[in-house]
Amino acid sequence: MFGFSNKKGNYAYTTTRAKAKKSLLLKEEDYNKMLQMSTAEIARFISDSGYSKEMIDLGSKIEGMDLVERATYRHMADSFKTLLNGSQGELHTLLAAYLEKWDNWNIKVILRGKSYGLSADDIRDDLVPAGNLSSEELERLIGMESLDEIIAAYCKDESITIPAEIMTQYKADGNLGQIEDYLDKFRYTRLIKIVSADTVASRMFLDYIRRDIDVRNFETIMKLKSEGIYGDKVLEYIIPGGKQIDAKFAKQLADYEKITDTYPDITQLDFYESVKDIIDNGGNPLEASIETRKFQREQAKKFSSEYPLSVLPVIDYMISMEIETRNIRTIARGLESGLDKETVKQLLVI
Repeated sequence: MFGFSNKKGNYAYTTTRAKAKKSLLLKEEDYNKMLQMSTAEIARFISDSGYSKEMIDLGSKIEGMDLVERATYRHMADSFKTLLNGSQGELHTLLAAYLEKWDNWNIKVILRGKSYGLSADDIRDDLVPAGNLSSEELERLIGMESLDEIIAAYCKDESITIPAEIMTQYKADGNLGQIEDYLDKFRYTRLIKIVSADTVASRMFLDYIRRDIDVRNFETIMKLKSEGIYGDKVLEYIIPGGKQIDAKFAKQLADYEKITDTYPDITQLDFYESVKDIIDNGGNPLEASIETRKFQREQAKKFSSEYPLSVLPVIDYMISMEIETRNIRTIARGLESGLDKETVKQLLVI
């Protein structure tokens, strides 16, 4: 699916576009302004801050929170697709593989939405057509009647074979969890295989991916422990291929009954400094997730500046764009639900 081209790619052109896009992203002072606004005011503010096309396109159909959420996802997807479609050679291959995560996101949204009986419009609200599947292909999946039909079509489109035992278990209990976990693991495995390690920049990109797996696994371990789950049950959710959290280390962390018990071992993790205070205070999974995202953003920024003509500046922009999208939605949702401004601000990645 992601066969490499012999061409190295148009790195100078694509990275220049990515850096230009990044320069237009919201700053901390913009978020501070938004914290003082109503949902309608936030909608107008982001429309004046680069989201005007999406706000105009969607404004005649929806309003309020729905408009903010749909417009931010649409804007992010369009931005990523522009960079992907303008890239060439191995750069295109790397970006397509990285953006496959949004195909996984979308199939989960469609499957969950269908299983809960949501309407097609409600399902569309959370789609991010930034991956390899086009809006038309996603619409085709939404239009299918059965979950089995959707899964089969998606796997064919993405060249994925789900193990028979997972499908058998799904057919027995109707639980989509194992299928979703497998798709996540498969995506990371394929991405690691695609990224060559023949240059310093590509090795750093590979390190970023493997560190991202560490973060995902750490967040999973913390979340499950907060729910009283530990031991071998935790290992079922671990994604292979991490930089520091290998199978042996994952088992060490999984076997501890409480989050605070992991403290002696996690000191060796690259992102330890980001989470040590949270672990000391009992290990709130949400707070840890916010801090690890900040760590990943800073790492991407560092790599980008060191290797300006590589895939890294493009990934740096994409990570920053994802954070902006999440921050806007967090502010709008938080304020509309009645959370105080300080609490909402603590949930932002700035």
